[in-house]
Amino acid sequence: MKRSSKLIALSFAALIGLTGCGLSPSTGTVPASAPGSIQPIPDLPETAKATVTSKSFTEQLLLGKITVIALETAGFDVTDLTNVPGSQPARQLLLSGDASALWEYTGTAWLTYLGHEEPVTGEQAQWQAVHDEDVSNNIVWGEPAPLNNTYALAMNRKNADRLGVTKLSQLKKLDKEELTFCVDPEFNSRRDGLTPMLKHYGIDRGKGVSEDNIGLYDVGAIYQATADGACNFGEVFTTDGRIKALDLTVLEDDLDYFPSYNAAPAFNGEFIREFPQAMDVMEQIAPLLTDEALMDMNYQVDVVGREPSDVAFEWMVDQGLVTTP
Repeated sequence: MKRSSKLIALSFAALIGLTGCGLSPSTGTVPASAPGSIQPIPDLPETAKATVTSKSFTEQLLLGKITVIALETAGFDVTDLTNVPGSQPARQLLLSGDASALWEYTGTAWLTYLGHEEPVTGEQAQWQAVHDEDVSNNIVWGEPAPLNNTYALAMNRKNADRLGVTKLSQLKKLDKEELTFCVDPEFNSRRDGLTPMLKHYGIDRGKGVSEDNIGLYDVGAIYQATADGACNFGEVFTTDGRIKALDLTVLEDDLDYFPSYNAAPAFNGEFIREFPQAMDVMEQIAPLLTDEALMDMNYQVDVVGREPSDVAFEWMVDQGLVTTP
């Protein structure tokens, strides 16, 4: 019988830290589930506990709820500590041992937590570098999922068909007047943003792209502006549900400019050494988490308005990971 998810008391010191940061366990529940390809772990102690955390944006909530459901189905008594506001607080919970598991992004860990200035080229190589270095922080990384929530440029369907563009290397062949961009101020100015991206693809900003052709928008407004044709090329994140909702076409980063941000399960070292079977559970899930899968789930939450836990459970049932009781 699957244990129901419950909220357990944190240590006094951790509770003070959480309260000070405005953090508290998720008040949501997850649907009851029964085993599918995820089966109860043989000989798992009745006292086996796990605490799952996540950041507070939609994709992270989905990944967190998937993990809660998976570990409950495997037999753990799970504390749902998803929906933590901010990357650093979620990371700290994992470092301190107040959380057992967190889906993290390789690029975020490498560039933000581990302090490197340049990404490692190649998705697997970037994951390996993070995996190897984070061991010293008592964090163990599981195998990465295919989903890579990184930057991209997208076009509306009409402009993509008109210009015949499918990948970024084709931009330099276009007429200068067609090189119009919708970006947010940070991406416009950051050292790994628009200007070096253009240079990487053989385009000189100023000569090749007029400043008048670069429109600055809030991140959330870029998707609609691109769909409306305010620019030919809009900055997006590759798993955002609005790509599907607005029928945008994402261009292939065929010369590997953007850093890899593959999601992978990261575990507190003490937890995974005590319960290495949890790694096996996550390895059943990770290969199924593609850009398309998360784009669809993000769409269901952000556009349709469904609950992340319901969308996560439905996806797991569709994949045969769990079943309906």
